[in-house]
Amino acid sequence: MEKRISPWAWVSTLYFLEGIPYVIVNNISVVMFTKMGVPNGEMALFTSLLYLPWMIKPFWSPFVDIFKTKRWWTVTMQILMSALFVLLVATIPFPSAEVIASGQTPISLFYVTLLIFIVTAFVSATHDIAADGFYMIALNSGDQAAFVGIRSTFYRLATIFGNGVVVYVAGMIEEKTGNIPMSWQITMIMCAVILCVLTIYHTFILPRPKSDASVLKGEKPTAKAIVTEFANSFVTYFKKSGVWLAIVFMLLYRLPEGFLLKLCMPFLLASPEVGGLGMTTASTGVAYGTIGVIFLTIGGILGGIYASRVGLKKALWLMALGMTLPCLAFVYLAIYQPTNIWVISAAISIEQFGYGFGFTAYMLYMMYFSEGEFKTSHYSICTAFMAMSMLIPGMFAGYIQEALGYVDFFWMVMACCLATFFVAFLAYRKLDPNYGKK
Repeated sequence: MEKRISPWAWVSTLYFLEGIPYVIVNNISVVMFTKMGVPNGEMALFTSLLYLPWMIKPFWSPFVDIFKTKRWWTVTMQILMSALFVLLVATIPFPSAEVIASGQTPISLFYVTLLIFIVTAFVSATHDIAADGFYMIALNSGDQAAFVGIRSTFYRLATIFGNGVVVYVAGMIEEKTGNIPMSWQITMIMCAVILCVLTIYHTFILPRPKSDASVLKGEKPTAKAIVTEFANSFVTYFKKSGVWLAIVFMLLYRLPEGFLLKLCMPFLLASPEVGGLGMTTASTGVAYGTIGVIFLTIGGILGGIYASRVGLKKALWLMALGMTLPCLAFVYLAIYQPTNIWVISAAISIEQFGYGFGFTAYMLYMMYFSEGEFKTSHYSICTAFMAMSMLIPGMFAGYIQEALGYVDFFWMVMACCLATFFVAFLAYRKLDPNYGKK
């Protein structure tokens, strides 16, 4: 008889662990390279490329279905991520204080670090595929609905841990020791320990559902079976009605945030002489990584409640406004360069709340477009376009900011809001007015 393990014992920790590598690779790497003195152009280009594995993960997601079990993939990827974080700790470079202060630290110093981040990104993206699949297999439909809020909450807590706690701890160590590289090495040790502990826990506690098996059900994973599974995912996706409109929507709806997100923390950390706010690493962790993420979460929750009452179609315009107009908060910060932490936190909270509220429409639209026989694989392809929507603008954001300065850069972000309204208008005409309503 299959042993019953309560979802309370593993859902929260599984999604907390899932969020840590993502936020470290995509967000904390930005702060770390900025504090190490890497110029914005190179920093934004190379850290944006780290989104690539999440963008192309549909290309290997069928292999997770074909080979082994979802539990095996989940635990194995956690072991690999733990080992990679230990390796990261051992290889973080130590540029001199003079080189860091110059703001021209060569990115070549971080090639090994970037390589480890890239491998971690591929492993983490694979873990996402396996963990989400395991969640649907290990829980019945009622439990899936009951715990979807728990998994989302703990994924957000991982974001707060990364953007808030990790950045704050690094900042406090930096203030006490004056040694920036060492502060990041110690915080990465903390992350590695947490990953190792949770991995050991999951190795023993994750349930072993009988339904967790290869889609081939004991058949030999032949090349024909692999190709067939792979082809079905993509051919049916690109045959869906309105697919090109959907792709344009997924690429452009978040365009302002695609530029803004990559330069938020560098702007907060940059000295007032170059147009930044001159915040410390610790205060940035509090303002952006903790208070900001809390308001991001509140915005997402209220967005979900609102959309469930009026439907996606009615909610879309208000959510598009939420996605765009609060970007003016960074225009204000760049023009007036306030020093009061509460004023800065309030501006960040407004922007993050709006983004959380507006992003709800994006997620619902992906679910709406993924409806049908191949819902899981089609949603995975949608998330690839979601990653692309952040990767492409992020690659160029640093160079554009260096050319324009922070004030004009944030005005350029506001101009990009027109793209959000344009694709919202196109999508609005095709939406089912009842979709998303309870």
